[in-house]
Amino acid sequence: MLDSVDDELRTRYPGPDGRAQPIHTAYVPADRITEATPREWGDRAIELLDRHTALLTELDSTGSVPEVRRRLVQDPIQDLRIDFEDGYGFRADDEEDKAASEAGALLAGWAHRTDRPRSFGIRTKGLAGPERGRTLRTLELVLAAMEDVPNGFVFTVPKIRAAEQVPALVAVCEGLETGYGLAAGALRFELQIESPQAVLAADGTVPIARMLGQAEGRCSALHFGTYDYTAACGVAATDQALDHPAADYAKAVMQVAAAQTGVWVCDGSTQIVPDAEPEAALRNHHRLVARALRRGYYQGWDMHPGHLVTRWLATYDFFRQAIDVAVPRLQAYLDRREGGVMDEPATAEALAATVLRGLDCGARTPDELRTRAPELTETVLRALVTRAPIPQEAG
Repeated sequence: MLDSVDDELRTRYPGPDGRAQPIHTAYVPADRITEATPREWGDRAIELLDRHTALLTELDSTGSVPEVRRRLVQDPIQDLRIDFEDGYGFRADDEEDKAASEAGALLAGWAHRTDRPRSFGIRTKGLAGPERGRTLRTLELVLAAMEDVPNGFVFTVPKIRAAEQVPALVAVCEGLETGYGLAAGALRFELQIESPQAVLAADGTVPIARMLGQAEGRCSALHFGTYDYTAACGVAATDQALDHPAADYAKAVMQVAAAQTGVWVCDGSTQIVPDAEPEAALRNHHRLVARALRRGYYQGWDMHPGHLVTRWLATYDFFRQAIDVAVPRLQAYLDRREGGVMDEPATAEALAATVLRGLDCGARTPDELRTRAPELTETVLRALVTRAPIPQEAG
């Protein structure tokens, strides 16, 4: 009787798929993107860091500012979307056609460069009636210009409101794969949750959970849209923010729906950028990123080069502190020693996942970890995350 239940649970909740989640997604309007954008964003972020080193050192709790500067020099953007939606607006069809073809050519070029973002793609317009045709045409022109789908390519679909939109999106992917001779499953998408109807349907159910089941493994992430969502909930413009209770509720639902599915959750954006009042904006963004990390949202939107500074700083601080706590507890767990905390397998899983995230984002290096805890190899950490038998190398 229970074998079929086991099979269903394994299918719906396979757990992490081994992909490394980026710490952020940078959104750049399609009319402003160039091949040099990642480097230009990095350069502008470095200028801001150098002008406000005293403030950033004050915010820094682990001595990470020098490492952040190195990151901004070497690899400032991990994930990037060329935006054809709100950041681009509605244009004449021939103008967006040209921008879509140029975006596809740019992404195809990035596929062969070592200094590109680790992952990248586009954000289309939505699937509502008036813009549906434009969305499909832009996506098709981007694919036509790329000729093949580079590793790391994904497209983000905004303003999803109903679970019934997702099977249509899957059908579009299947049709494009057939039409362009792509491998089955090559196209993956992200769903942008910025409508109350996506969180709670008229019948009281949670559409997000159904969406993930209907995506047939093609949905890689859920992205939160701060301002559309809070506006739709009736929140006054002066109070629309990532930390508004309405936003917290939506993200908590997204987090629960995506738990153990292998689908990432990405926090939204803030419209406060470090131009007019840079120090206030830097403090605000650092606070919001740190807050999101404590709540288990490990990725967020960045809309301005200055956001890179506080994104990396808050992320490095968070994972350095978390790893400092996790390592002795994992050592005690492996040794089955008694100590101040008696951790269970679920806690060891979470601790190991935190260490892996910290290593992946560069907050700590594998050499640093080996020096402190030689037994905590990547193999051992992944075994703890999946609750597999601990390899003999752990002693």
